[in-house]
Amino acid sequence: MPGQDEPGLGSDAADPLVRPYVITQGRQNSGTVRLDMISVVIAARAEVDEMALEPEQIRILELCRRPQSVAEVSAHLDIPVAVAKVLLGDLIGRGYVLARAPYTTQSPVSRDVLQAVLDGIQRL
Repeated sequence: MPGQDEPGLGSDAADPLVRPYVITQGRQNSGTVRLDMISVVIAARAEVDEMALEPEQIRILELCRRPQSVAEVSAHLDIPVAVAKVLLGDLIGRGYVLARAPYTTQSPVSRDVLQAVLDGIQRL
């Protein structure tokens, strides 16, 4: 069929590039929220209006019933980190998700936290 190999018209090679653009509606950031890969996010509400959310955002809320890093959300959904940041930023803006800044060098991390991170990485 003519045109099947054109980008964005069903070509399997183009789908990985087009999909993130569509999911974020072409945005590269959420505007007001700055997240790191290691920022911790958690769902803030049990009740959500699923009709007002994208399927990926609903999956993020399911994942974030327990605290997750931005990188973990990205890995679980198999989307780029930049896309996860945009979607999470939208959810934070709507009050569906809370975020906590990552630890800094001024806030020492306990051995237990480091072990939990290592265990999480090994599970991936």
